[in-house]
Amino acid sequence: MTGRADDLHPEARTILDRIDLPPTHALSVSGAREALRSQLVSEPPDDDLTVRTLSIPGPGGDPTTPLSVRTYTPPGDGHPVLVYFHGGGWVRGDLDTHDGICRLLARAADCVVVSVDYRRAPEHPFPTPVHDAYAATAWAAEHAAIAGGDPGRVAVGGDSAGGNLAAAVTLLAREHGGPSIDHQVLLYPITDHAFDTDSYAENAEGYLLSQASMRWYWARYLADDIDGANPYASPLRARDLSDLPTATVVTAGYDPLRDEGAAYADRLQAAGVSVTHAHYPGMVHVFASFPDLERATDARRRIAADLQATFGDE
Repeated sequence: MTGRADDLHPEARTILDRIDLPPTHALSVSGAREALRSQLVSEPPDDDLTVRTLSIPGPGGDPTTPLSVRTYTPPGDGHPVLVYFHGGGWVRGDLDTHDGICRLLARAADCVVVSVDYRRAPEHPFPTPVHDAYAATAWAAEHAAIAGGDPGRVAVGGDSAGGNLAAAVTLLAREHGGPSIDHQVLLYPITDHAFDTDSYAENAEGYLLSQASMRWYWARYLADDIDGANPYASPLRARDLSDLPTATVVTAGYDPLRDEGAAYADRLQAAGVSVTHAHYPGMVHVFASFPDLERATDARRRIAADLQATFGDE
């Protein structure tokens, strides 16, 4: 559909009016990356966060495949840590495009945010981004004190494809016996390599993220469609979701990913995991990144409240 629903929230209309991006599926990989950067990269705000960019070892501690991380530290030491994976369909997005949401979460939750510059598809298809995300989480669980964080209090999170990676990391950590992860923050996450939900049909186009663009992302992320059945690519297909970290799952009504995010929240809860599912019926994909919108502020407050409740006092 190309029109806008009558019950679309006014703030969602504001987002759609502000963001002027060509359809991702009509672009080359380099063009898609540059288009996103042109919309999202701006001068950082004047805040009290200490921001550093570090180089850390890649998967398996391999120094020949280093990863960049950017840390956001509020005043003081010993803060809990949120390891954050940016969205962008595993293809685009980087430390700069998601600088804003990382700053907002660091301030809202009074935590250190470690933003991870994982290697992107199609140059590095599945499972490389998952392995990078897991390596960065393991690094934070050991070395977070470098950035004023408490290595004993670590959460993972991300938006869209980043939420997919965060969910995959919790599955890997459970299977490998660590690192210890206290909470997962999944903002409108991709959880299944399928396009058969009601939300994909209802929100196929016209609401920022389209079904055609999601097909474009998946085609570049997976070397073979059979990989889409792997639970590290499609966490919703994991047989067992028990013994995973508590979760905050944020979904938006006018988002193709709405139903798979809700289904993942439901399956976590059914497996005995404590879940906050914060659904925003009239909103669109990526809404929580906007600093000046009430619905976005509310979502970040819910995330911060869950993180603080999970971590408790020092």
